[in-house]
Amino acid sequence: MARTRVRITSLLALSAALALAAGCGGDTASKDSTEGKKGKPVVVATTTWEGAFAKAAGARDVTVIVPRSVHHAPDYDPKPSDLAAVAKADFVLYAPFEPYAAKIKEAAGSEADLVEVSLDNDPDKVKSQVDKLAKRFGTEDAAARWKTGFDSQYTALAKDLKAAWPGGKSPDVITQVFTSWAAKLAGATSVGTYGPEAVTPAQLSELSKKKPALVLDNVHMSTGKVLPDSGAKQVEIVNYPNSDLDLLPVYRDAAAKLKKAMSGS
Repeated sequence: MARTRVRITSLLALSAALALAAGCGGDTASKDSTEGKKGKPVVVATTTWEGAFAKAAGARDVTVIVPRSVHHAPDYDPKPSDLAAVAKADFVLYAPFEPYAAKIKEAAGSEADLVEVSLDNDPDKVKSQVDKLAKRFGTEDAAARWKTGFDSQYTALAKDLKAAWPGGKSPDVITQVFTSWAAKLAGATSVGTYGPEAVTPAQLSELSKKKPALVLDNVHMSTGKVLPDSGAKQVEIVNYPNSDLDLLPVYRDAAAKLKKAMSGS
């Protein structure tokens, strides 16, 4: 996953801008209680990953702060519109490696609940997070429907990938620490991991001895070719959903890349 953090230096200035805008055009921090936490939560998510979890859990009013195009966002500056969105939110979703969420909430003067989300596309962990959020949102029925559809599509993808195993045998793979879910989807045998730091010469030697068929790299934290000269094919795995906040295309994209790599094409 990408380490996404926002510079806090401009938050005070943005807070002032937000306050000025509120004075000129109404109370930006007000909420419509009928559209709030009673099954219709207003959610702000730091990235599309948290946003997709919220949507899967049944939230329909979801605003994302950091654009998906910003794979590594250490220099992303919150805009006044970001703070305005947070000021109106019932919930602000963030990951443990995004400590700026609380500061944004404070700068926006929001009364929103801060909810920490564990970002991992492992299917069991995804469903656990969706259940947790749905319970907070009051959207359990919508989440249950989403999980049924997710299970069906995930099972179909996994079956298709198993049928593509070279010689009918599970391929040996090495994964970046945040792409193990893709190996699980393929039914592959993980023989080693690396990251999030760059691979050292000692690690390179050790991993090369494993003779993996595939290396599942993390697009958002890539350090380039991991095992050059090893003969292993490197597959670029994407963790973050698109701006439509749909998680399923993440799995379909990974499955298509893995199937192509296993077919030798």
